Amino acid sequence: MARVLVPLAPGCEELEAVTIIDLLRRAGIDVVSAGLDAGPVKASRGVVLLADTTLDQALGQDYDMVVLPGGGPGAERLDKDVRIEALLKKMTADGKYTAAICAAPKVLGRIGLLAGKRATSYPGFVDRMQLPGVTYLSDAVVQDGKVITSRGPGTAMDFALHLVEVLAGRAKRDEVEVGLVRG
Repeated sequence: MARVLVPLAPGCEELEAVTIIDLLRRAGIDVVSAGLDAGPVKASRGVVLLADTTLDQALGQDYDMVVLPGGGPGAERLDKDVRIEALLKKMTADGKYTAAICAAPKVLGRIGLLAGKRATSYPGFVDRMQLPGVTYLSDAVVQDGKVITSRGPGTAMDFALHLVEVLAGRAKRDEVEVGLVRG
């Protein structure tokens, strides 16, 4: 079974964080949500999230994918956290998946993980960084190799379903999507 880490920073976009965690768990994927610090995480719209563990405790385990929820203030905190930077670089070096949505792809961009790749983000983040070698797209979800990015709260379900497909296959994605009654 695949194992995924979802770091939760204060100011994260709750719709994205909860959608990612929920849909991956519906697919039977082992998801660990980890607060940057101990205690509840107050998200961007005031919703309080309770992480499974702290980032420090979570870093002692191996993961197949790390997924960064967006939200401007949350992404800023992720971007300044040296533990997140080291984790993302290790995941890339180990050939594992890194994924980010909304404002969080800027974290991948700042540390060079989008170099030579196609990517997307919430308008005004990755596109304004003018990263050399990055092809910015406005698609809902963009995968280039082991890097997966998405636009924002409105694309969170598409993003999470794409992650399910990557980790558990198309049949599992279809099974989860049918249960959501999207159509």
